[in-house]
Amino acid sequence: MDLENSYEISRTVDFIRIRNYTKVVLQLPDELLKDSASVCKALRRELGKSVRVYVMADTAYNSCCVDEIGASHVGAECVVHYGHACMSPTSNLPALFVFGKALLDVSACAEGLRAFLSTTEKTILVLYGLEYAHAIQDLQEALTEVTVSPNGNSNVQYAEVACLFIDPPENNNSKHEISDHGDDSKGLQYHFCKREDFSCKYHLGGLNWSIPADRKMEDYDICWIGNDNSAFANIVLTFNNSEIIRYDADENKMVKDVSHLKRVLKRRYFLVEKAKDANIVGILVGTLGVAGYLHIIQQLKELIEGAGKKSYTLVMGRPGSHKLANFPECEVFVYVSCAQTALLDSKDFLAPVITPFEAMLAFTKGRQWTGEYLLDFQDLISSTQPAVVTKQGNELEEEEEARFSFIKGGYVEDTATSQAENGEVDDSTSALVKATEKAMTLKSQDTDAVLYKGSAKSGSEYFSARSYQGLNPDYENPLPQSYVIGRKGRASGYKDEIEKPESDPAV
Repeated sequence: MDLENSYEISRTVDFIRIRNYTKVVLQLPDELLKDSASVCKALRRELGKSVRVYVMADTAYNSCCVDEIGASHVGAECVVHYGHACMSPTSNLPALFVFGKALLDVSACAEGLRAFLSTTEKTILVLYGLEYAHAIQDLQEALTEVTVSPNGNSNVQYAEVACLFIDPPENNNSKHEISDHGDDSKGLQYHFCKREDFSCKYHLGGLNWSIPADRKMEDYDICWIGNDNSAFANIVLTFNNSEIIRYDADENKMVKDVSHLKRVLKRRYFLVEKAKDANIVGILVGTLGVAGYLHIIQQLKELIEGAGKKSYTLVMGRPGSHKLANFPECEVFVYVSCAQTALLDSKDFLAPVITPFEAMLAFTKGRQWTGEYLLDFQDLISSTQPAVVTKQGNELEEEEEARFSFIKGGYVEDTATSQAENGEVDDSTSALVKATEKAMTLKSQDTDAVLYKGSAKSGSEYFSARSYQGLNPDYENPLPQSYVIGRKGRASGYKDEIEKPESDPAV
């Protein structure tokens, strides 16, 4: 393998030298760890002893995100990220991305695109995994050489890589840093769609492209070059009204059936309806490095409180069914993570796990799903949401009727609405006292109704209804028992054991 070409040693060295970094962390996914020692030696040979290079293998959350927490343990000034990347903005450290160069049969891909052109009259938008970005220029040249489609359609538009490195907001006057691709992409780094006078500029999965202002994405057919991974799932769910095909670079063929991903939308809608009936919500922190994660967590807390529900924030690294099972009182979890890891398959979990966008749909009163789907929480931070019902009873004039629950099969009344109508609005101190008193009275009530019918409004109420509440610290005899002398000797024969007579040998 050509180490210099695959890992772009020269570009990495130039980036470190220009910025005068002295501590650099190399972040590699598990499949590239076998080359970590060779890459580290190559960089040290070029940089000399003045720059210390560290290798970070096990990331705290997801390998596609820049692990700023792990890099901060050695006081790193920069992170060089290798392999598949979600291109999420960083909070504190600058990051350089080396995507790698996956093999692509350019002629076969161009022939597949030509065949697809013959079946449609729409413009084809070519999106791709970042590991195939090196071959897109050759693909454009190869496609112009093949025979034009019979219907005369030769309209193909290619997305461009947004940037090759990212600076955190505090290190740059502009909020977004774009490099090596001019100023046309500036300002798009973290916004899914930016509308201008004559065009709409899109940014998704590290790619940028523009369409005329009078056209929509439904007017385009999308061709994805790459594997069936989380990046492709993000494309399918976001543009669920467009026809999408995928070129499988491993099999060298076009795959037109993506129905398995579009069926995911039906399940996500079911989870949204299930989340509406939840009283206790857990907010799972799935990243500690993506810029804006604290803002979206605070926004979710306010949204959940305004909906009359109780929220708990949980930080546990990579979530799993065994970890979340320790919080049975939570009826739904909201996973705050990057766009490419936001969809967590929760079929094996005790409670469903939804995305921040789905939480907006579930906990915003009167909001309906229009088919729009967003996985990046960056666009939710500044988005204007409809007014929600608060504990002070604001906006109750718009919609005071009960809500129909598709899960329970009947009309239900939200807690915030009923409390505001009855005048049960308290400040935070008195509300905490009343919640504690209510939790203590649950011991004399039917605990099964609290545990299994979802009537608990907080963790304390759920805990009081449980039969097992942990070890009891109130012992009847507080004095410790006297110590007991143990046995002496070996396990094969302790000293207090009576020696057994030897048995007669077999005849």
